[in-house]
Amino acid sequence: MSRHKMQINPADRVQSLEKGLAVIQSFSQEHPTLTVSHASKLTGLNRPTVRRIMLTLEALGFVQADEGHYSLTAKTLTLGYAYLSSQNLWNFAYPKMREFVQETGESCSISVLEETDIIYVARVPAKRIMSINIDIGTRLPAYATSMGRVLLAHLNEEQLEDYWIHAKLDPITDQTITNMEALKSIIHEVRINGYAHVENQLEQGLRSLAVPLTNRHGETVAAINCSVHAGRITEEVLLSTFLPLLRATARGVSNDIIAHRQ
Repeated sequence: MSRHKMQINPADRVQSLEKGLAVIQSFSQEHPTLTVSHASKLTGLNRPTVRRIMLTLEALGFVQADEGHYSLTAKTLTLGYAYLSSQNLWNFAYPKMREFVQETGESCSISVLEETDIIYVARVPAKRIMSINIDIGTRLPAYATSMGRVLLAHLNEEQLEDYWIHAKLDPITDQTITNMEALKSIIHEVRINGYAHVENQLEQGLRSLAVPLTNRHGETVAAINCSVHAGRITEEVLLSTFLPLLRATARGVSNDIIAHRQ
């Protein structure tokens, strides 16, 4: 499921490319090394097909093999760098994000929705160290994050229903909300309020606040957030002080996006 996925005639799609990308994406933090059999199970592709894809990726330098166990090489970073190089509009966000971090002392990030996850595309961390390791390219489940809830709130009904069909609502902390009806109600409130606030959903003691970034048509194209430790910043301060600052930052970034696109 992807918000902007186009309906393409199957005859115009290159299935071998789709399968190759599926194999690359089967590698993850949980599965950094894969055998052909394991990759076949994760992708749903048959073993001979996965074997040929692995051999091709190895020949191209994207994977390396060690006694039948495959792992990605640093060359795969060039795929992500191609996106970052071409999507230079996020570079325009950094000055205003840095201003926000300097004023608040808290981290600021931007993400987009991809399938059932959010993907970080820009980030200015605070000097304080958080236990969760986040960088550009990090994927997190949308339902448990403030930015994810903002992005879900701005999907149309068909897209949102598609999300609920595909999302795996697993608990991340002992307070993570995984009840679909409860989450649907929360997403509805986010749509009305124009912001999302989560606490203890992704990490115990972590509060996060997010608002949308929009284009010249008023459409939400990304979300921007700040994350704080609950022990330092109360919910009242987060909403009364940080929310206006984050909204002002979002307006500035959105205006830069609009100017860049014209």
